[in-house]
This record gives sequence, structure tokens and C-alpha cells, in this order.
Amino acid sequence: MMLLLNFSHPLPLEQYPQIEQLAGQKITSVRNITVHFDNEQPFVPQAGEVVDSVGLSPQEWQTLPILINLPSYNFGAVTILVELHGRMGYFPTILRIRPVSNGTLTNYEVAEVINLQAMRDNARADRR
Repeated sequence: MMLLLNFSHPLPLEQYPQIEQLAGQKITSVRNITVHFDNEQPFVPQAGEVVDSVGLSPQEWQTLPILINLPSYNFGAVTILVELHGRMGYFPTILRIRPVSNGTLTNYEVAEVINLQAMRDNARADRR
């Protein structure tokens, strides 16, 4: 049972089974969160407001199985990711979406699920 927080474009329902297979858990709820960063304003408070809009309690942030689809805008994604880490107490697992060209049209597909906390833990072994 997993909550999918989508901070990006809507995901086609046809991709849900693939996401569930890659994540190893069934999606029980999806929250699509509208993200728009104002480049004229500081990003830290904006990221906090975006994450606040999800509406989870501190306990839910720390205990629910959550999968994140980050926005594609790099500065927004990074500030949201840091805000999520602070609330969850660990790096979340994220989706990676990639473009696929089918002739004249570009579509998007789920490329992989990345456990950022496991990645971070493995990287610590390389710390000197």
C-alpha cells in the first residue's frame, strides 16, 4: 500500500501497473500537487508551501510508504526534495520518467524507481 505524490504532469493510468511492479507495492492513493515556482521569489518558502499543500501530518510523513514524482524543473525539484527529507527523516523513493519518441510524437514512460536513501547509504561507503 503506497501513496504516490505527483509533483509533475499527470501520469497516465496505464503506467500505474508498471510503477507498482517497479516499486513492489500497490498504489492505494495518488495526490496530484500543482507546482509553480515564481522565479522572482525565494524558492525555500515556495517549496515549503508546495509540500504543505500535500496535507500530511508529521506522523504520516514519517510512517506512510510514499513514492514521489518530482517536478522536472531542477531548482524546484531540489528544494522540494530537501523539504521532503526534512519532514520524512530520510530521502524518499522517486520515479524517473523519460521521453520516448514515436516518430513525430514524444511520449513519456516510467524508466525506473530510485530509492534515494539506499543510494545515499551506498555512497557513504565511498566517503574518505
